[in-house]
Amino acid sequence: MAAIATLGSHCALQVLKGAKEEGLKTILVSEKKREKLYRRFGFIDELVLVDSFADILDNKCTSLLEKNNAILVPHGTLIAQMSSKDIESIKTPIFGNKYILKWESDRALKEKLMRQANFDVPKTISSPKEIDRLVIAKRHGAAGGKGYFLTTNEKDYKKKRDKLIKQGVIKGDSDLYLQEYISGVLAYLQYFYSPLKEEIEFFGIDQRHESDIEGLARIPAQEQLDIDNVPSFNIIGNSPMVLRESLLDKVYSMGEEFVLASKNLVPPGMNGPFCIEGVYDENANFRTFEFSARIVAGTNLYMDGSPYTTLIYDEPMSMGRRIAREVKEAEKANQIEKIVT
Repeated sequence: MAAIATLGSHCALQVLKGAKEEGLKTILVSEKKREKLYRRFGFIDELVLVDSFADILDNKCTSLLEKNNAILVPHGTLIAQMSSKDIESIKTPIFGNKYILKWESDRALKEKLMRQANFDVPKTISSPKEIDRLVIAKRHGAAGGKGYFLTTNEKDYKKKRDKLIKQGVIKGDSDLYLQEYISGVLAYLQYFYSPLKEEIEFFGIDQRHESDIEGLARIPAQEQLDIDNVPSFNIIGNSPMVLRESLLDKVYSMGEEFVLASKNLVPPGMNGPFCIEGVYDENANFRTFEFSARIVAGTNLYMDGSPYTTLIYDEPMSMGRRIAREVKEAEKANQIEKIVT
């Protein structure tokens, strides 16, 4: 029987607790500085301590995972800490499609996939000289919102960019991607696609709390004008959300379109958990500005299931547990190759 392994960060507790609930062995690859935290949880069977997460490429770590017949569950920390080339070189089987993680990290590829899925995507601004509206500047990869900023013209863009360069957050323009900013209700839609069943499951929705842009709302406008810093969109936490039921049909359609587009562009396509991220505008139309091609931290809200998983399952079902169940079902059907790369 396979073991479930993941990196000690992001949503590791949910992933491993879910695996233990499904009767699978759990392995955590953790940086030494976080050992004390993870020793607190009895559902972690084995703790592999490393100096940095890049050590997962070392033969010692690889051999241990191989000995345990481990499957590695990727999450945002893996993408943030390692290049796409390094991720694709990992010898341990990775749950889902490790090749699509490159498309998440590369803004041009990300936009191509979203447009292939027929999403309503905000306009991309190709150059700071073309900024003629409210624009958000984003870093590439899984940066968690750190280093993002809003701007309305080239002069303001350069001022904020230069401050981030001075702070060491970015190196230059090539680190930033410019996209039209759409106002409305932010929503992060969580899905699971099973290649075994060939069907979409909608798992829940979250909203994200970002610092210190969120804190600015509590500061009067006059005092905001006197603050000479670049507000950050660094994600601190998440909160749950439930949609109007009339919007759900479109939610499922978007998930299905995304899976179909990924099969065409990045075979074998989007397997396992993913998230479609965007904003509902004043007409309740969803404008998609991102996707995450793996489990997202917002699913940590639902370790006992969400309002939507209760419509599918008659038992508590976290995303972590759903991953583990897919592994068990694939092993039972002798189809493990369908769910890993």
